[in-house]
Amino acid sequence: MNISLGIFAGIIAGAFWGLVFLAPELARGFTPLQLSAGRYIAYGLISVVLVSRSWRRLFAGLGRREWQALSWLSFSGNIIYYFFLAQAVRTGGIAMASIVIGLLPVVITVVGSRDAGAVPLTQLIPSILLSGAGLLCIGWQQLQSHGHGSLEGLWYAGGALASWTAYAVGNSRWLTRLKSITPHEWSMLTGLVTGAEALLLAVPAFFAETPQHSTPEWMNFTAVVGSVALLCSIIGNGFWNYASRTLPLTLTGQMIVFETLFAALYGFLWEARWPTLVEASAMGLLVAGVATCTLAHGPKAQ
Repeated sequence: MNISLGIFAGIIAGAFWGLVFLAPELARGFTPLQLSAGRYIAYGLISVVLVSRSWRRLFAGLGRREWQALSWLSFSGNIIYYFFLAQAVRTGGIAMASIVIGLLPVVITVVGSRDAGAVPLTQLIPSILLSGAGLLCIGWQQLQSHGHGSLEGLWYAGGALASWTAYAVGNSRWLTRLKSITPHEWSMLTGLVTGAEALLLAVPAFFAETPQHSTPEWMNFTAVVGSVALLCSIIGNGFWNYASRTLPLTLTGQMIVFETLFAALYGFLWEARWPTLVEASAMGLLVAGVATCTLAHGPKAQ
């Protein structure tokens, strides 16, 4: 029963997280640094309100190591990841960025294959090959049709992939250790630290020389980053933390494919088009890689 609930939570988290890919398109006049700072300052402010009732109990149960972990997880999984993601969407497009991020399930599974109870790495080779073929499809398309700009987006998407892999693995392992803190509370604590880190981005993001914006543009920006903070960071992260605590790491990794699928769906709807043959092939290969990886460790997850 817990496994089923964990899988359901992972699917819901993916549905909310997929909305992140639309934010740079909804506020195109603002830089990735401004989007990152605005989103996570909003995340921190909302977290302060939600965690206020449990403030004393939570702080009493956290030591220096826990705060260091929260600082590192907040930076790798939120600040730097979202900056890379926003740059990838701007320079390479929603669909390309979402498909590259689709490698997360297999990458995390491979990293987590050394955990206790994980399947041998040799059994994951088919999924690695399928996912690698999917990434090659994306790279070939960028070389053939879009040139330097989209290749730049591909590099940024790779940076987002690496930073979020580090976050997902570390976050899952810390949630396993901390039994006295709920997944939602851990998300709120992450929000507190993320908000504090985002304040350091505010000066270069909003006070450096940037294009002037009208009042309606600032209102739209505030609405976008506030909505992303609430839907993706508060709600989405809460569901993800539940899945991370409930499922083994190798199975948790598979849940990220739903972020890719929802993000691609939102992207194609936004661009009012069907996926190209190469995009469809890449998505099919990535999904096949995840399915193969799931089958490889399925009996251990039961």
